[in-house]
Amino acid sequence: MKRLFFLMLGLVITQSIVAQGKYFDSNGVNIHYIDQGAGVPIVLVHGRGGSLQGWIANGVLPNLTKDYRVVAFDLRGHGLSAKPHTQQQYGKEMALDIVRLMDHLGIEKAHIIGYSLGANIVAQLLILHPERFITATLGGSAGRFRWTTNDDEIVEREASETERLGFSPSFDTRIAPPNTAKATDEEIKKRSAVALVNPAEDRFAMAAIIRSSRDQLISAEEVAAVKVPTLGIVGSKDSFILSLQDLKQQRPGLQLVIVENGTHSGEEDTRKRPEFIAAIRQFIASNSKAPLK
Repeated sequence: MKRLFFLMLGLVITQSIVAQGKYFDSNGVNIHYIDQGAGVPIVLVHGRGGSLQGWIANGVLPNLTKDYRVVAFDLRGHGLSAKPHTQQQYGKEMALDIVRLMDHLGIEKAHIIGYSLGANIVAQLLILHPERFITATLGGSAGRFRWTTNDDEIVEREASETERLGFSPSFDTRIAPPNTAKATDEEIKKRSAVALVNPAEDRFAMAAIIRSSRDQLISAEEVAAVKVPTLGIVGSKDSFILSLQDLKQQRPGLQLVIVENGTHSGEEDTRKRPEFIAAIRQFIASNSKAPLK
């Protein structure tokens, strides 16, 4: 009974937050967002295939709203935001949506936290508009500053799978915890059947997002020159740990936190671990004297 009570309470809280969601026009694309709490602003940027609801479900947003003004939004192509089908509508535009949202809300500077694709977007923003951020947190990824022909092949394979199946088995394998068994053909068929009829997801928009990855590239020289205080958080069992260790080499000033046994997704998803929010809170507090103007 107690468990049921807390589940229902969580549902009520979640519905309350969702009910307060708003929209704004970002260069012709309708973006869904929420603006909660009070104080110094923090912007949350979710990952590929997610939505702002993920920040609520993993407890990050409710935790931070106790002391900060927290803005979370659905990336274009995700959640309740518009989902254009052309590749040119993504890439760098996903980063510029954040600056436009801050302008819309009258926020001159903010702390920003991104995870996975969200971290790649944040990394690009630190090159495009560093003056808008007090600190940056990169969770589970370091940005796209290493790119090879193999990456081009990965992108096209995952985009094609998404168009055909409604999701990418290759992507799931790439971000899965170590020693996770690959999905069987039957499991892929069943998940595809569900994905293809899910009205909340748009496979063509997602494929366009994947194909726009090259438009988020930044150079190693640009990465090394970033002055915005930056925190990297990654699980020790996350395959993307190498990218953040590489970033640490490029930018020694990066504060890197490795969560023992944390994974990119799944049961031990680093975002669900208490170390994740604790590291963010400590980092933001240590940079709280940064000027807002």
